[in-house]
Amino acid sequence: MAEPNSLDELYMIYMKDVFHYLLYLCQDPFAAEDIVQETFFRAYLYLDSYKGERVKPWLFQVAHHALIDYKRKENRAKPQEPSFFADISDPITPELQFLRKERISEWGQAIGKLPYKQKQALLLHDWHELTYQESADIMGIGLSYYKVILFRARQALRQQRAEGGSDD
Repeated sequence: MAEPNSLDELYMIYMKDVFHYLLYLCQDPFAAEDIVQETFFRAYLYLDSYKGERVKPWLFQVAHHALIDYKRKENRAKPQEPSFFADISDPITPELQFLRKERISEWGQAIGKLPYKQKQALLLHDWHELTYQESADIMGIGLSYYKVILFRARQALRQQRAEGGSDD
């Protein structure tokens, strides 16, 4: 896919991915919206630091730093239900949209129970399809440690599924 030519195109292409990533990490749709706006504002300000690498991992790195700054400023943690997430529509077929919403609902409940780092590792690689190295770089950890965290997250999800008795 060709890289976007403007910040508007960048926003239109990646806004939903960045929002979903941030929503799962902070569990607050309003905070996720604010951090998405901050992410794209910072992307505009720091375009000179973009060195031609893939845009999506770079944006996720910017989003991760914006989330960290938001969490530092936040003096109270009040998780919200991610009901707003179900109302976001994608330009895909109705069948795929329905399947995706069901998957999001199932994932949202299961991922919400994971520790923060496991949640982030799982979302970056399995949901947003970034490479192991890109994901580890965004999280600011080594590749081998990232793989351990991702393995533990997947293991915890499998255990939750086994305990819940869900069938697929």
